Amino acid sequence: MLIGINPILSPDLLATMRGMGHGDELAIVDGNYPALAHARRLIRLDGLHIVPVLDAILSVLPVDDFTDEALFRSTVGDDAEALHDIHHQMLATCSRHAPEVGVLPLVGGAFYQRVKDCHTLVSTSEPQLYANMIIRKGVIRPG
Repeated sequence: MLIGINPILSPDLLATMRGMGHGDELAIVDGNYPALAHARRLIRLDGLHIVPVLDAILSVLPVDDFTDEALFRSTVGDDAEALHDIHHQMLATCSRHAPEVGVLPLVGGAFYQRVKDCHTLVSTSEPQLYANMIIRKGVIRPG
């Protein structure tokens, strides 16, 4: 346990995020996602849902502000505009941590390919369908 660090963030996940560089991407996926098949590096957070995991990760991981494309979500099938309740929760969480960064929808195969290129994939037990996110790591500027 560490002071000020959400206990959802396992030692492996913290070490991985610390080791990521600017522009590296981290995917957080639901329980139905083919995580093992798509991961370069896989961290399992079994028993946890995506919103608390997303909230914990965004509490320590800077979102890239050198680009307009730093947060991505999977879509409901081929409909880039459709949102389930879980998407509204995910968007609200992103907005709290990175209010200036929009979340871009990636349809089907485009999302899958981007996940395969991610530095790390975090697999949750989220039961809702299409509850998947990608975060592009930013920088922490000197004070």
